[in-house]
Amino acid sequence: MRFLIQKFGGTSLVSQDLRELVANKIISAANEGFSPVVVVSAIGRQGEPYATDTLLSFILSINRDIPSREMDLLMSCGEIISGVAMVNTLQHMGHPAVLLTGEQAGIITDDNHNDARIIRVEPKKITHFAEQGKIVVVAGFQGVTENGEITTLGRGGSDTTASALGVALNAECIDIYTDVEGIMTADPRIVEDARILDTVTYNEICQLAHEGAKVIHPRAVEIAMQKNIPLRVRSTFSDAPGTLVTSHHGVYGTIDITRDRLASGVTHISGVTQLKIIVKDVTVEEPGLRIFRSLALAGISIDFINVSPEIIMFTVKDEVAQKALAVLENLGIQPLVKPNCAKVSTVGAGMTGVPGVMASIVQGLTEEGVEILQSSDSHTTIWVLVDNDNMKKAIKALHRKFKLGQNNKG
Repeated sequence: MRFLIQKFGGTSLVSQDLRELVANKIISAANEGFSPVVVVSAIGRQGEPYATDTLLSFILSINRDIPSREMDLLMSCGEIISGVAMVNTLQHMGHPAVLLTGEQAGIITDDNHNDARIIRVEPKKITHFAEQGKIVVVAGFQGVTENGEITTLGRGGSDTTASALGVALNAECIDIYTDVEGIMTADPRIVEDARILDTVTYNEICQLAHEGAKVIHPRAVEIAMQKNIPLRVRSTFSDAPGTLVTSHHGVYGTIDITRDRLASGVTHISGVTQLKIIVKDVTVEEPGLRIFRSLALAGISIDFINVSPEIIMFTVKDEVAQKALAVLENLGIQPLVKPNCAKVSTVGAGMTGVPGVMASIVQGLTEEGVEILQSSDSHTTIWVLVDNDNMKKAIKALHRKFKLGQNNKG
């Protein structure tokens, strides 16, 4: 059987007109010879009656201390509601369909309530119904433990469901439908000439997602990459081809997408605080070990870490900066604190091993008067820390420097 996974976000399902639009895309795939497996998110957003956040608000109004087990039972409801609505729409349009919960679809997870990881997928029921000619709709974002407890998969959970099913069913492709036409070179609210990328590698989109792009969850990409199953990020509201996420040599032929451009996109994370510690001023032994261990024990996630014999630097989110400062002061360490910073990331598989990329970044930012507070790099990404006030200027400068705009599309 030729399986195609189609995942639709909540904004694609909020009205009957939109559900019929979605159904037509599903039916079109079936008419092309695919066995569609459809993954749905909960309908709508906060304030709309069946949105997960709306359900949460209702329960939190009773008691804000919800046990994590019961929280998962509540949060799994939204996708079941949207799944039933989608099945009913398909049936109304003359196409037999069936809804499966995460448990019924065979999605087995660990027991980490509210942020479970998928251990394996047992898709026997999916293949059973597909062989009967039914369109299978699966409630995204949820699974079940070995002991039968309902779990949810955390942020981006429906994307993760789609990828896990794609791998388990050896699907030809995984289509992630959103309200945008694909992955863009930068946030179009900041960069007016940002454009849709035709293709990106798995590694590139993972980096873009980790560093602030919100189109697809990196965990979903990492799962699809295990079997080299191509992902497409597409719009529910158009027939545009979207962005293909694959390896260098995908199933659609040889695609050289690493050397025709140095960078694929510029993304950002705002609202971070830089903490800088001058090692010679610290009296505790093994300061690096003591600092990082203490922050970990306090449950504080750190990022953008630079360690040298003279200086230890890292960033935390603004909202936990005071907590981090208290931990350090308890060790007798008084760091230099710079709040209201932004991490700007330039991502591209084509920059690996190419000299002069960092020089271009420094030049582009210097020309715009943007001070670099900190920098770091990997094979596919170069990060710079700047003031929040300079963030938009930095993004525009780097987007322009690497010729990523509409007029530079090759």
